[in-house]
Amino acid sequence: MSLIALSETQQEIQRLARDYAQRELVPLAAERDRESRFDRSMVTQMAELGFFGMLIPEAYDGLGLDAQSYLLALEEIAVADASAAVLLSVHNSLPTQMILNFGTEAQRAQYLPGMARGDWLGAFALSEPEAGSDAASLRTQAVRDGDHWVLHGTKAWVSHGSEAGVLLCMARTDLPDARRGSKGISTFILTPDLPGFHLTKKENKLGLRASPTLQIVLDTCRVPADRLVGEEGKGLGYALGSLDHGRLGIAAQAIGIARAALEASVRYATERKQFGTPIADFQAIQFKLADMATRITAARTLVHAAAAAKERGEKVTRYCSMAKLFATETAMWVTTQAVQVFGGYGYVTDYPVERHLRDAKVTEIYEGTSEIQRIVIARETLAAAAALDGSLPD
Repeated sequence: MSLIALSETQQEIQRLARDYAQRELVPLAAERDRESRFDRSMVTQMAELGFFGMLIPEAYDGLGLDAQSYLLALEEIAVADASAAVLLSVHNSLPTQMILNFGTEAQRAQYLPGMARGDWLGAFALSEPEAGSDAASLRTQAVRDGDHWVLHGTKAWVSHGSEAGVLLCMARTDLPDARRGSKGISTFILTPDLPGFHLTKKENKLGLRASPTLQIVLDTCRVPADRLVGEEGKGLGYALGSLDHGRLGIAAQAIGIARAALEASVRYATERKQFGTPIADFQAIQFKLADMATRITAARTLVHAAAAAKERGEKVTRYCSMAKLFATETAMWVTTQAVQVFGGYGYVTDYPVERHLRDAKVTEIYEGTSEIQRIVIARETLAAAAALDGSLPD
């Protein structure tokens, strides 16, 4: 039973993702994490199931599914292996959506079919070593040179940057000292074959270790002029406008991580005995499980309500930030409780909950920290209340 009403198609997608994830991802998830190893076979497998084209229209070889179907599949993948969920989330939420919504028809025809088929993984290069939450302070510079743009700069925290075939990169096209803030930032489609495109530092991370995170150096990187996405100077707006999708994806990923921790805790509590009885019989453990289950259900309901509103064409920035904030903080709380349920065994790598805890932490940070989400929610709430003469919006 679910509080979310699902169509037959959505239920089938959920079953398909769950069966695949439990069969193919779960057995090797811990090993890939220990070895910090990206497994290219995941790309082939998920591509065959159509998971890379879920939000791409059929006209570009995608499945043309709704956001809720995508989020259902993403949660199931995250339950099995959060690193695999990053791959799916980044590809579907940011680069494909930016090309679809802001690219030219020629760009859509050139890149989206291959991205839908999984021939090219999509990546997103916005952050820099000195520009994280303050994305408008980025300093990567793009200078027009005839039929090309020449890019100089360093991009940081690029998820699966070493595996991507298409990267959406933001660069400044006006002033190198960034005096104009978000104005003058443009978006470019990069491919790793471009001269001056260099993969550099691979981050050694706390969690999501099977998802490679790279720095990319652009050293006089020559980009054909027809790879400018949309209008010059509006790229940061395009990127931030795509984050509603991205934040719902991170929220679904967080729910999957939390659910994995809860399911492991339930199994362990029914098997582990102390004082001659399963610890699931102890009220202290029952209360933890009850609170974990309640928070996960509340987070999932919020995420899918926001997704449904987005499908209806409503303005959902506030709700996407609420969903991301609540789901990711739920994941961190639930995984911490899971370690407590396991006791000492929760602190060692023989059991999965320590991995879930490590994987959960970054969901409170990337695609907008919890602090940034609270700023967005407060700003949107105040603006809505002002428009309604002081009344709070629904």
